Amino acid sequence: MRYKTLEKYASQPRMNRFLAAAGSQSAAMNLHCTNLLVSQAFYPVLNLTEIFLRNALYSSVAAYFSNPDWIISEKNGFMNDVSLLKSVFYLKNSVIAAENKMTKKGIAVSPGKVLAEQSFGFWVSLFENAHYKLLGGSVIHVFPHKPKYINRKAVFLLLSRIRDFRNRIYHNEPICFNGSSVDFSYASQIKQDLIEMLGWINPEIQNYVAHFDNIDSKIAGFKI
Repeated sequence: MRYKTLEKYASQPRMNRFLAAAGSQSAAMNLHCTNLLVSQAFYPVLNLTEIFLRNALYSSVAAYFSNPDWIISEKNGFMNDVSLLKSVFYLKNSVIAAENKMTKKGIAVSPGKVLAEQSFGFWVSLFENAHYKLLGGSVIHVFPHKPKYINRKAVFLLLSRIRDFRNRIYHNEPICFNGSSVDFSYASQIKQDLIEMLGWINPEIQNYVAHFDNIDSKIAGFKI
């Protein structure tokens, strides 16, 4: 593909950033391609991490309430606590939105389907202070292998960074820049954080996800 064709369809403002960082049209195309390949390489790692973390957290909260259907029944329980007024009852409204979506499509509402509809942010928010207190701090126990110095706040900040990075990839935003410079170091750090966090849950799932990790090799493929 010619640079002008890519610029036309990817948009000039988007490509201008690649061009300014890479220095030439050919290098800009190479950087654009590498950015896509690195983003692509993150998909299985992010996908598996989200699934494993989500299910671990769901089971933890289910055990806390002794209720496998808590994601529906707790709309009128902890999700409706007055302390959550500042969050505009985010969890409750997320569940209601999922239920309404299914009802409009004629799909029977079930805990499993509501669970599958929740965003990564839903699970991250369980580590916000207000939600964490209402859950008796139970969600921290999904990380039995974490270092002792890692507390609720540290987990929340880590998951927030992962969520923001995930959203950049899922919304087709570049992950190859630090300001105006080409820099994949933050992407590499997020990859390391993801793999390390999985080890806090269970070293077996850490090893399983690591099997699909070829992120660093894609980054190494970029040459100006």
